[in-house]
Amino acid sequence: MKKIRRTLLIFLLLLLAGGGFYFSHRKGNTTPISAQEIHLNTLVTVTLYGTDRTELLDGAFALCDHYEKLFSRTLPESEIYRLNHGEISEVSPETSELIQIGLSYGELSEGAFDISIEPVSSLWDFTSGNAVIPDEKELAEAVALVDYRKVHVNGNTVTFDTPGMGLDLGAIAKGYIADRIKEYLKKEGVEHALINLGGNVLCLGDKPEGTAFRIGVQKPFGESTETLTICPIEDQSLVSSGTYERFFQKDGRLYHHILNPKTGYPYDNGLTAVTIRSDDSLTGDALSTTVFALGEEKGLELLNRLDGVEGFVVREDFSIHKSENF
Repeated sequence: MKKIRRTLLIFLLLLLAGGGFYFSHRKGNTTPISAQEIHLNTLVTVTLYGTDRTELLDGAFALCDHYEKLFSRTLPESEIYRLNHGEISEVSPETSELIQIGLSYGELSEGAFDISIEPVSSLWDFTSGNAVIPDEKELAEAVALVDYRKVHVNGNTVTFDTPGMGLDLGAIAKGYIADRIKEYLKKEGVEHALINLGGNVLCLGDKPEGTAFRIGVQKPFGESTETLTICPIEDQSLVSSGTYERFFQKDGRLYHHILNPKTGYPYDNGLTAVTIRSDDSLTGDALSTTVFALGEEKGLELLNRLDGVEGFVVREDFSIHKSENF
């Protein structure tokens, strides 16, 4: 099993190795139940308070499987994979919705964030341990295919202006799925829960005793127990994106997974991470990458213009620079 880097540490959970293992521990008058499994190529942990219905944990993981079969760019049976390979043009309403949201962030960032980056991202491999830089000519050809403005959604029909184009929803899919899990649990009567999709942390309500969940943000490139800061959240989401999540080093240079659509190479703008606090996880997921792509000045300017979101950027020296309302 590949090593999974978690960008956010949840101090309130006891994380156990292995998938699908249910456990509980008593804290005050509450006995939370929790489980973790590997989905979406990441560690997913769900913790419920005030209920002993373990079937709800199974239901949460089933949602992960359902959406992976829609949004994955590497799973041959997924809608996005089949769309990218010209097998289909009609997709589910969920896939259509997420694509349209992704395109809106392309518009918001003027192309710094671009879900049509799949021709480029498919050339890079940050998980195998092989430090291979794509061929320069092949990368340039892939960059020429990237342009969110050439992706069109009409109802559930998705078309590309240029053959060879493709979509990569990896920067927003986990946030969307976390929100769907929260909706499911709330509908089932759960009032207090903590959801963690590989660092996308989303809580339902607050802690049973009425206080906020305190989420520790991992120090970039630090040990898994080394925190940069702690952020409280109540019925909110906390999402981080950074260069330390998936990367390799070659010839003294760091290559990471946040790719510049205009060059095909990783962004090199002096930032190492971005953390966003928002009401929903999809917004936090999209903005954490968007702000990183824009860089410190433009990224914080964007956060300062938006309602209901706040965040901070982390420079390479690990100094934190916050939006005005954080």
